[in-house]
Amino acid sequence: MGGTLHYLSDLLLGGSSSSGKTSHKRKKQFNTVELKVRMDCDGCELKVRNTLANMKGVQSVEINRKQQKVTVQGMVDTQRVLRRAQSTGKRAELWPYVPYTNPYVAPPAAYDKKAPPGHVRRVDAVLPVTPSQEERLATLFSDDNPNACAVM
Repeated sequence: MGGTLHYLSDLLLGGSSSSGKTSHKRKKQFNTVELKVRMDCDGCELKVRNTLANMKGVQSVEINRKQQKVTVQGMVDTQRVLRRAQSTGKRAELWPYVPYTNPYVAPPAAYDKKAPPGHVRRVDAVLPVTPSQEERLATLFSDDNPNACAVM
């Protein structure tokens, strides 16, 4: 009888029972994950498509083999999709490019020869130079440094 009362009180009040069990489930949000996956043939594409399409929560998988781009949509976590794509044995990373359209404005990214047409590599994907590295680079050609480069 006591178990029934706990069940009904949990149901009506939305609380947890006195047994100490609490369930904190995160609600997954609809997410679009873009990956760069190295695919050479139809077999590679099929393997990646089947692996990602069989994940729980995935609604669609789009593959553009020419750009080496995979787009996964659904109630999924970005890191889980990335790990699942890497489990196929293919080199996979988050999509590192952003579209670039205006040549007269300074780009918000770095140029990359491997980038698809109309795209440049994201700045946050490139490691910034820290002040200590900048100082080390400046002293590399200094006359005060006995180990400096003597090109000049």
